[in-house]
Amino acid sequence: MSEMDDLAAFAVLIEAGSFTLAAQQLGCSKGQLSKRISLLETRFSVVLLQRTTRRLSLTAAGAALLPQAQALVVQVERARQALARLKDDMAGPVRMTVPVSLGETFFDGLLLEFSHKYPEVQIELDLSNNYRDLSRDGFDLAVRSDVSNDERLVARPLLAWHEMTCASPDYLEQYGEPLTPQALAEHRCLLNSHYSGREEWLYHQQHELLRIRVSGPFASNHYSLLKKAALAGAGIARLPSYLLQMELADGRLRWLLRDYQTRRMPMYLVHPYQGGLPKRTQVLADYLIGWFKRSGEALDRL
Repeated sequence: MSEMDDLAAFAVLIEAGSFTLAAQQLGCSKGQLSKRISLLETRFSVVLLQRTTRRLSLTAAGAALLPQAQALVVQVERARQALARLKDDMAGPVRMTVPVSLGETFFDGLLLEFSHKYPEVQIELDLSNNYRDLSRDGFDLAVRSDVSNDERLVARPLLAWHEMTCASPDYLEQYGEPLTPQALAEHRCLLNSHYSGREEWLYHQQHELLRIRVSGPFASNHYSLLKKAALAGAGIARLPSYLLQMELADGRLRWLLRDYQTRRMPMYLVHPYQGGLPKRTQVLADYLIGWFKRSGEALDRL
């Protein structure tokens, strides 16, 4: 036992008035408690108690030490209560809604990692590209690309992504690599049917805007399907940078036209405006922001 434990035991002993009752409260034997008090007296080179068969009496040294020992017991109890409140605030559900492609790409591994660190937090993840009213639908957090029209939300920057033009090595070996955006007109391009202008791809170089007409054998409104088609060698795709970190790193896809810029899109982590977030929600929000910052830095190094 530490010196602080022995001081606390001394305070409990005086409060209980007997070694028997104090030992019961401390969960030890009378002999163990007596030994702890003796060790405390040895450390301070004083006698703290006058012991008789009927009662305990404090010496002057014991009376001087008792208030400090009692204050220690109070501080330990306050710490215990604070930790109990923290545990209660950490335990429970956090409901979050995110876009489908983002959730499918990042959130399985990310939230598994988070759950290992904070097992008491229960995450309910909704994957949807539809607008969710967080307050009405009972969501604690969301990932949004546009927060300008909702003053009820607090927004924190999460990541900034851009579309990357990419293709598999097999496709490039068969059809060659386009070295300029204009060359895309001669290639099989994979189109995003979510956009009305899916057959026009925009690029910037310095102050020049290039509008490129493209066509191809496959279109989908789902980024994950377009990525699978690109991995299979079906054509050239434009995909969000957050979808491509692993595929670019291991060479399954190659980033094309790197000297030509595409529009950057911010994404935000948002929550309903309120006085303060529950600890479990705050911990998850901080974790997500840190995780995406590290992920973006890793992508920039590719």
